[in-house]
Amino acid sequence: MTTPYPFSAVVGLDDLRQALLLTAVSPAIGGVLVRGEKGTAKSTVVRALAALLPSIDVVAGCRFACDPAAPDPSCPDGPHTLAPGAVDSRRAPLVELPVGATEDRVVGTLDLQRALADGTKAYEPGLLAAAHRGALYVDEVNLLPDHLVDLLLDAAAMGRAHVERDGVSVKHAARFLLVGTMNPEEGEPRPQLVDRFGLVVTVVAPREAGARAEVVRRRLAYEADPDGFAVRWTADERDLADRIVAARALLPSVTLPDAELDRIARICIAYAVDGMRADIVVARAAIALAAWDGRTVVTGDDVRAAARLALPHRRRRDPLDPPGADEEKLEEALNEAGADPEPPAGPTDDGDPSDGDPSDGDPDGGPDGGGPSGGPLGGPDGAGAPPSSAPAPATNGSPDAAPPPGDGTERTAARPAPVGAAFRPKAFTVTGRGEGAHAGRRSPAFARRGRVIGARTPIGRRGFAPHLPATVRAAAERGSRTVEAVDLREAVHVGREANLVLFVVDASGSMAARQRMRTVKTAVLSLLRDAYQRRDRIGMITFRGGEASTVLPPTSSHEVGVARLAELRTGGRTPLAAGLRSAATVIAAERRRDPRRRPLLVVVTDGRATSGPDPLTVTPALAGTSAVVVDCESGPVRLGLARRLAGALAADWMPLDQLSASAISVRTV
Repeated sequence: MTTPYPFSAVVGLDDLRQALLLTAVSPAIGGVLVRGEKGTAKSTVVRALAALLPSIDVVAGCRFACDPAAPDPSCPDGPHTLAPGAVDSRRAPLVELPVGATEDRVVGTLDLQRALADGTKAYEPGLLAAAHRGALYVDEVNLLPDHLVDLLLDAAAMGRAHVERDGVSVKHAARFLLVGTMNPEEGEPRPQLVDRFGLVVTVVAPREAGARAEVVRRRLAYEADPDGFAVRWTADERDLADRIVAARALLPSVTLPDAELDRIARICIAYAVDGMRADIVVARAAIALAAWDGRTVVTGDDVRAAARLALPHRRRRDPLDPPGADEEKLEEALNEAGADPEPPAGPTDDGDPSDGDPSDGDPDGGPDGGGPSGGPLGGPDGAGAPPSSAPAPATNGSPDAAPPPGDGTERTAARPAPVGAAFRPKAFTVTGRGEGAHAGRRSPAFARRGRVIGARTPIGRRGFAPHLPATVRAAAERGSRTVEAVDLREAVHVGREANLVLFVVDASGSMAARQRMRTVKTAVLSLLRDAYQRRDRIGMITFRGGEASTVLPPTSSHEVGVARLAELRTGGRTPLAAGLRSAATVIAAERRRDPRRRPLLVVVTDGRATSGPDPLTVTPALAGTSAVVVDCESGPVRLGLARRLAGALAADWMPLDQLSASAISVRTV
């Protein structure tokens, strides 16, 4: 077996090292989520942590690692009677949960071998049991299927795993240090899962040539002689391990003064975090940091350092808000809470109304509560932009016509239209049933979990859920009174799957009216958020001028889709056929790469085509693809071209103003 890469040999990544060491000192902090670009040694550092975790005492023979000092009274292997020699010492486990793991492998399931051989209903523990009192590591945690995320959330919340399946009812302790790594380019994990991580760290590759050279130097030395490289760092590893043990022993003696507890509360209020978990995590991390430094009293510096690791991921209001966007707000909150609290000042003796009068003056320098010039900070179009009620420039009587030159509106037309607040859109699904290869929430599919609709002969011999009545029936039909392997039947479930949602957006001059494009962008943003919540992959194609452009190849990074949407500009002619042709090309390529993921085409257009061939000549290339046409046509006179396109695509047609789920009900897929 290859020698693990030493934790001490990792160059840089100070925040990550500190976060992992703090959670090793105090697992109650709640674990660490590591975000970072590919090739930044995220997995290497986490796996190297296993060598530093202190050994644990367990009840001999217990598959659930019960603590001899406090055995779990509900342990499936209990009750435990501690006889002499009934205690074993073992290294704390670091269990890896693969993204492709099955539910029964995670929580455990019926031991089929014992059930068939002995007729005994026995339980086979899963990964949650193996990770008890150790660490559970999930690489690419953002790609973890929703049903596995649900299991982790339950275990993290209660510290226990509940198994109710296949005739087995078991509860056992499952307290572990949860560590996840992810590449943000592949999309974000569910907000509920992110909130369960006590600390979140973002890592990037070193930007200094010397540091990068040292990384390469150490990696090459490790590959040339893993054992010799590990020996070089043995003393440092031992020092870190001993320091973790000492810090754990000191942890109960560390006190958190009321002044620092008050500081934590003020920081969390100023940062506008959700709930109380942030306050608790910051307090635990600050206590662990003091213990790590060998101190028994928490200081303000401990609180600040803990807040920087525990708060940035807890303020996001929208799941598509970019992470790290609130660093300035966090710095303001830390500075605001940095000073000792003072009692509120009353009116001054000289009656000066300038003291403590919130209506006098403006912190931004404007006399009327606006910007430095005294005007509003901007309407819905963004900072510095005029309010939406301002009169629109003349457009020669047509809402879609470009503004005439020389009227001072060229710069406004060149700016991308803003995006409004997203709403909950109508739910669209792909017709028929998929094969359940991608756990999600959009379209019906045969899946590993969900409503049982029948049974079949198992396709594989591992990781399937047995259909017990059908299995017994098969044995009876064979005339046997015992169940054998040939009688096994697999339960067939119908659940939901994720899809590829491909947006084809008209960005031509016919969409250039600013308020109209704002409405279109808001609708697409709402559909993007819906795709995020349903765990879909997304792609985006825009068409304008004389060509179509794939501005976002299919990806799971919905944040990138939001960024591309915000940058979308309009103008030029309308090559609708080119947009549809590009969509057919992207869908064909995705089908070759991932044949089980079904596509859903969303075309956002008014149906006009002022450049290129008739778009109806391209629709046969999209035959068999589930599609929705969002009709953006407006005005008293409507040509119905988008509805005609929907008919040619065999797609659902949806007027833009009825896309919201709260609008008047219309036919959906």
